Amino acid sequence: MLEPFQIAIPQPDLDDLHQRLRNTRWPAALPSAGWERGVPVEYLQRVVERWLEYDWRVWEARLNEYEQFTTRIDGQRIHLLHARSPEPAALPLILTHGWPGSIAEFLEILGPLTDPRAYGADPADAFHVVAPSVPGHGFSVPLEEPGWNHLRIARAWAELMSRLGYTRYGAQGGDTGSVVSPLLGRIDPDHVVGVHLNGGLAFPAAQPGDFDNLSARDQAKLAAAEHVRATGTGYAELQSTKPQTVSFGLSDSPVGQLAWILEKFHDWTDPVRPLPEDAVDLDHLLTDVSIYWFTNTSATSANLYYENRQPAEPAPGPSRVPTGVAVFPTDPAMRHILEREHHLSHWAEYSRGGHFAALEAPDLLTEDIRTFFRPLR
Repeated sequence: MLEPFQIAIPQPDLDDLHQRLRNTRWPAALPSAGWERGVPVEYLQRVVERWLEYDWRVWEARLNEYEQFTTRIDGQRIHLLHARSPEPAALPLILTHGWPGSIAEFLEILGPLTDPRAYGADPADAFHVVAPSVPGHGFSVPLEEPGWNHLRIARAWAELMSRLGYTRYGAQGGDTGSVVSPLLGRIDPDHVVGVHLNGGLAFPAAQPGDFDNLSARDQAKLAAAEHVRATGTGYAELQSTKPQTVSFGLSDSPVGQLAWILEKFHDWTDPVRPLPEDAVDLDHLLTDVSIYWFTNTSATSANLYYENRQPAEPAPGPSRVPTGVAVFPTDPAMRHILEREHHLSHWAEYSRGGHFAALEAPDLLTEDIRTFFRPLR
């Protein structure tokens, strides 16, 4: 059963946020400390000033322009945004966000995907978009029991699409979605017509010889992945081992939550963009952070890292569903490695954008999704 839903953050919650921001106790910092030690204090102070001016109600209304629902699947409350296309032959498509993302990161691509005619594109490329909040993230709360790993989410998505009446559909995702979407194709291959991926962060799962004779581009990807593994995985170690402990600071301090997420937008966006707001609209970024703050999901979103570190049933074998990959700067994906697990039928590499492609390069991501699914309709 689907229950209609609209986002309506109580005004006292907004007032509390502003009061906490004004009362921040700022940490001491070393002179001239840059991003190599984490988010610089002076920079974060400027972003907090913007947060105090930012209008949540504008973005809440923008999200509420789309149909939203909640439903219960496998004992868990699931929230979803359902953007239907005006085109009768539109292909259903389920989008899966990651951490520290939310359904808000899809706002720039929902219109072009659902109504290409209005954006000067071929109406035959239209999609009905389903964008659920991952359990424990956004409005898919409370997280009611442990065990919500990637495979369980994929099974819930299969049930969700069936519940919506979609018997033939595509799957797309980045970050968490780059894992969940292929799993969905493996467990529901009779209904998933194709899987499109971007934004995988995992170090390439290489075998002996895989890094021999790499192209210059793949050598650069490997060097970047090595750097991230050496200097940028502390957040994942904390969230995958002690998610509850780290959440106390994040759930009590909006500035703590902001810094925790802002660091990832600095590290994972297009490397030619020095600051997060150079790659992503700052108010859009603050919308994402605000969702984590208002839903108090620092612990429950981090729980996904913990669950995926635990022993679990084996995932289904290599996919037979056509798979497309869009590779943006900061993505470590290498075709000769990924094709062992995926039935690759499309591969495109871009020089603009980054991990948050739906925000950084919505035009490129949208067109790549259209191109991949065009022959599969």
